[in-house]
Amino acid sequence: MASLIKWASVAFRRAPLPPLVFRTSGFETISPSQILEEELFEEFKKGHYYPAKIGDILRSKYQIVGKLGFGVTSTVWLARDLEGRQYVALKLYTRDESNTEEFEIYQHLNKGNISHPGYPHVRTALDRFTIPHDGNYHHCLVQKPMWESFRDLLYRNPTHRFTEDLLRAGLKQVFLALDYLHTECKLIHTAFTDIKSDNILQEIEDLSILDSFSRAEMEHPSPRKFVNNMPVYASRRFDLPRVFGMAVLSDFGSAVQGDERRNHNAQPDVYRAPEVMLKAEWSYPVDIWNVGIMAWDLFEGKHLFDGNDPDGKGYSTRAHLSEVIAMLGPPPVTLIRRGTRSSEFFTEDGHWKSDIEIPKDRSLRNSEEFLSGRNKELFLKFMMGMLQWKPEDRKTAKELLQDPWLNGHSI
Repeated sequence: MASLIKWASVAFRRAPLPPLVFRTSGFETISPSQILEEELFEEFKKGHYYPAKIGDILRSKYQIVGKLGFGVTSTVWLARDLEGRQYVALKLYTRDESNTEEFEIYQHLNKGNISHPGYPHVRTALDRFTIPHDGNYHHCLVQKPMWESFRDLLYRNPTHRFTEDLLRAGLKQVFLALDYLHTECKLIHTAFTDIKSDNILQEIEDLSILDSFSRAEMEHPSPRKFVNNMPVYASRRFDLPRVFGMAVLSDFGSAVQGDERRNHNAQPDVYRAPEVMLKAEWSYPVDIWNVGIMAWDLFEGKHLFDGNDPDGKGYSTRAHLSEVIAMLGPPPVTLIRRGTRSSEFFTEDGHWKSDIEIPKDRSLRNSEEFLSGRNKELFLKFMMGMLQWKPEDRKTAKELLQDPWLNGHSI
């Protein structure tokens, strides 16, 4: 009898959640003339996005609750895992989008040493599956839902910059994630993406915001429009949580193996490391350079470099390099000789030969605006541990975790 009661109790706990019933009317219909979210992209115009509908159940277990966001190759949705009795995030890729390498990266991340302190700070995958549709297929990645990114947190702050304490706390977690990525997984995050503030998310510790999201969708359906009978929804934001969770490094779609040196282009514009700009071989230290630039952006409230060419055509490598020289001084000749593009900007003995003038009064010290005294000295020393011309001169994530400024020894 006792065993029967125990079995019944387990069976009850594991019973799937009943699907929610969402309203099919009473929502705002957006004008056909208004471009909405993924409509911006060519892939949408080609009909390559999956026509997800709120209330749909995918793979007989994941019920779509609402739209969280969109990108060039995917849309992201909050869903209820009816069998697992939990919320998940579904990343639905465009038609035929090849995700083999990305899924292999997530498998690799999942198999790492879970006892490493950086493991919880790396976003992993819970599941993946394929959806057939109109003779084609769409891949879907299932992950834990996350709150907004560091960039979103930045813009929710009226000053549009992180406080010193918030920056320290966030960077410690980013370095833990990178140490796990570099030492345990032998992966470099950066390739055609980068470590920037919108790739660092925050775990949802206050689970009430997930229920609140569902209720809001049921009571006040998201605005939407229909294009060729396909619904396009406006994304819905999570409420501000009562408690913020830990930082989690995300977006490994372009991560690469660290033991394979390469010199192809990587990183968007102002985040490019010197070795990338000069087309020299690059490896793990490009991630460290990225974090340094990101940390400056978050704390100073502006980009360290902008790379705007005086010819008025926008970003250029020569303008970017001139700014790095102004900040860090001229690059070592040994680095210049490694780059296949170096001759475009430097003579053989390392002199700048571009017709762009090196900006004056743009040193790292002069550019820092909010600190003073010993605190400023330690912060600048911390930054210089990441912002070095030569990749091998940059500190590792593990070394940066021991930094005096990062650990609050400034006063």
